Amino acid sequence: MNRFNASAVALGCALWLAGCAGANMESLSQAGGSLFTAATLSDASVKQLSDQSCAEMDQKNAVAPPDSPYAKRLANVMSGLQNTGLPLDAKVYVTKDVNAWAMANGCVRVYSGLMDIMTDDEVRGVLGHEVGHVALGHTKSAMQVAYTTAAARGLLGATGNATLTALSSSQIAAIGEQFVNAQFSQRQESAADDFSFDLLTRNGGNRQALATAFQKMSTLDGGQSSMLSSHPGSAQRARHIQDRIASGR
Repeated sequence: MNRFNASAVALGCALWLAGCAGANMESLSQAGGSLFTAATLSDASVKQLSDQSCAEMDQKNAVAPPDSPYAKRLANVMSGLQNTGLPLDAKVYVTKDVNAWAMANGCVRVYSGLMDIMTDDEVRGVLGHEVGHVALGHTKSAMQVAYTTAAARGLLGATGNATLTALSSSQIAAIGEQFVNAQFSQRQESAADDFSFDLLTRNGGNRQALATAFQKMSTLDGGQSSMLSSHPGSAQRARHIQDRIASGR
């Protein structure tokens, strides 16, 4: 996922995507206005969108109650991910899907399907990776692109930062879905892997479990994990962690 650094790039993307959809000039103008907003979203606006998107995702999914086995497991997992400097809010979605993600506001969600196939140490490694995307600023870019995509598809009108609170639940849901389904770049994925490794090291965690988590993901889809993105493949990422363990760095 590439960061949109200039309004001209964002507007060009809007024109291309909206043009493919056969939009008229008025809708193109609206998409361009929303895309300019996306490309220039402030940290506060990204947090606001993340708050709204996370709340909408929670409404659409079955959240494990605090006294459930899944929630208790997650509390144990998160206890080993201290020293991030981030306000993390972690919950479990009860679903067979294998997934996990984190938003720029510290909203961390892991699916019970992932917890069913992994140990607590492996889940901790995966969530350390997701937290890495937050700490390294990748999720801010991802939310901008999610907003951009929704705007270019005509799901949003021309809106500015001052009217973000006026977005409907369906618009927020569209942004949230775009975010969850987004992919990060190879560089971002590798950086998040290393962040998780270093975070586990600082907390005295099981770094080998990060490698085995990737190995498990590689068996699910022939080496290209849709959950953890295909940049690079899960097997290659496991080897990178093994190399770091062996080198002592």
